[in-house]
Amino acid sequence: MIAFSLLAALAVSPLPAGEPILRASDFDGDSVAITIERVQAFEPPKADAPAATVTTPGDGAEFIVVASRRSADDPLRSMNAMSFELTEQVDNAVVAPVSLAYKQATPAPIRSGLRNFFANLREPVAFANFVLQHKFGKAAETVGRFAINSTIGLAGVMDVARRCPFNLPRRPNGFSDTLGFYGVKPGPYLFAPLIGPTTLRDLVGGAVDGIVSPVAIGGPFRNRAYIIASNIFRTIDRRAEMDEELAEMRQQADPYAARRDRYLERRAERVQRLKGLADADVAESPYGQIKATATPQSCRGRRTGSR
Repeated sequence: MIAFSLLAALAVSPLPAGEPILRASDFDGDSVAITIERVQAFEPPKADAPAATVTTPGDGAEFIVVASRRSADDPLRSMNAMSFELTEQVDNAVVAPVSLAYKQATPAPIRSGLRNFFANLREPVAFANFVLQHKFGKAAETVGRFAINSTIGLAGVMDVARRCPFNLPRRPNGFSDTLGFYGVKPGPYLFAPLIGPTTLRDLVGGAVDGIVSPVAIGGPFRNRAYIIASNIFRTIDRRAEMDEELAEMRQQADPYAARRDRYLERRAERVQRLKGLADADVAESPYGQIKATATPQSCRGRRTGSR
């Protein structure tokens, strides 16, 4: 009788944080109170909480009830956590040693030049999505960046457009951002094995960008060998650039949740900037990090702005 009444109460009513939800009358004179912790939107369910002890004064029997709620942004946490652990093992064994060896063996100017070259090839995709978002001023700036860096910047190896007198920072944009701009929700968070954090919206948007990019640029960039080689380079270079950030997140109490939350926050902030709800002058590195090296240089008598 006690178990049936308890399950029925949990099924038909929400669990208010910090308040008793069952009365003595529900158990024929037995007094029962259940208290749970408040769960934040980005907080993963705790393995050992919330827990409540139910005591029946009549016979001294004691029942332990554990109630938890999955994060609204991570309904597939169990599967994602397993994928995260697998990816961490591969990273420690292969990806991290290779990327750090690349970083130590390759001078910083060469790494930066290669990174700029591949980032420049993404500008046509950014241009197309600014047009889809009706941000024609930003679309024009992106065309200007691509033209300046492809010529004066030696095929994009140098980010000349960011410097004075042009003052045009790189602003990544993709089809996932366009979907977010028009109100499409991110969908469930996913940690793809050996790839990393993403969402359903980002997965679809990234696939569209991956098809459009080589088609828009054409020439040898449609070649399968180039596509594979460029993706391998970006993976190694991104891992090398994010080494300190990943090390910081691994020091957190829950490294999986720390990485998930940072990814979701950054993606949400980019959409907010596109909607004009956040500082539009913030610029990102090719790998989505907010860095001083990504922002435009300040020119005397000229201010950066959003159009």
